[in-house]
Amino acid sequence: MASIFSKIISGEIPSFKIHEDDNFLAFLDINPNALGHTLCIPKKEIDQIFDLDDETLSELIIFSKKVANAIKKAVVCERVGMSVIGLEVPHVHVHLIPINNMDDMSFDTKISMTDSQFNETMNKIKSYI
Repeated sequence: MASIFSKIISGEIPSFKIHEDDNFLAFLDINPNALGHTLCIPKKEIDQIFDLDDETLSELIIFSKKVANAIKKAVVCERVGMSVIGLEVPHVHVHLIPINNMDDMSFDTKISMTDSQFNETMNKIKSYI
């Protein structure tokens, strides 16, 4: 059964896409820790990050770096934190989260956003890629 992320890749489920190339996709997390919280995923459905071959893992990190640099320019924050947990969805995903302190990386706190706020944030980040 395809993961929710594979359904986002195929267009079956809508998303707020930040950046995409032949192998990877970045989109806003629909349940964000902070404004600009973005997920970067490989288009190939693989469950765990360390099951990626070395080339794909390297390319995912480079892709994520490009997106993180755009987030840093678009969202007021001290830095962009990166987390890979992998328990929520059986598809490799890197969380890029704008942070100002260590607590901002906690997945216990979430913010609510309207579709308008998601669209505005998406477009602002995209403008820096």
